Amino acid sequence: MAIAILGDADRLRFVPLSAQQRFTALQSGEVDLLVRATTWTLSREAQLGLVFGGVNFYDGNGFMVRRSLGVTSARQLDGASVCLQSGSTTELNVADYFRAHNMRLQPVLFDNIEEIRGSFVAGQCDAYASDTSTLAAFRAGQGAQADQYVLLPEIFSKEPLGPVVRKGDWRFFDIVRWVHFAPLTAEELGITQSNIDSFANSTNPDVQRFLGRTGDLGRMLGVENDFAARVVRGLGNFGELWERHITPLGLLRGINRLWTQGGLQYAPQMR
Repeated sequence: MAIAILGDADRLRFVPLSAQQRFTALQSGEVDLLVRATTWTLSREAQLGLVFGGVNFYDGNGFMVRRSLGVTSARQLDGASVCLQSGSTTELNVADYFRAHNMRLQPVLFDNIEEIRGSFVAGQCDAYASDTSTLAAFRAGQGAQADQYVLLPEIFSKEPLGPVVRKGDWRFFDIVRWVHFAPLTAEELGITQSNIDSFANSTNPDVQRFLGRTGDLGRMLGVENDFAARVVRGLGNFGELWERHITPLGLLRGINRLWTQGGLQYAPQMR
């Protein structure tokens, strides 16, 4: 977003927020954009005055346990204590999962994700439930101890994650949405961070519009016409972003592949 609007990736400020703080901070204007593990739901759009700008990660809730527990399936967690973040969709999803399978749940609730992780490592919970991406990131951060933790195979919810803005901030919303689509479009067109300049003389009209050479599309949004090209020059296409940030966590791309590869990631036409 900083690259597309201001031309400089460093002109932004990160504000760490808890699950309880995040929506209030966005509603009040403390932050302009919420980008974290926030699930797109009806109630969040209908009641909170917020709107999601797309899905940059199709995720789902799962469970992680210590390997020493000997558990290989979530169906073996009857009566287990589960570390959960209060105020999250995961808290509700886990309760629904246990109820649907006639299992007893002992929820152990925390406000802060670091408290959850610390308690899980200390053995205060049998299992840790969250988005699979969050669990994989936790495991990857354990270094030499990572093999002590097992991500169970069951994915028991739909967690479409993406950027969130305030309703009424529609010009900004448009930019957020199309900046999200820019790396996807680049990947579809075969444009990467390293080869983008080689497309300068392409006769493909889709490429010419993407590069900002025709169409005046950026100015329609209120940014420079080459905003999409700037994003890819600075960060790469969607596949490159995945390889850089997600693959090291041990997560397969799966349904986050492009629609042309059997996945769900799909960008409307830039025209």
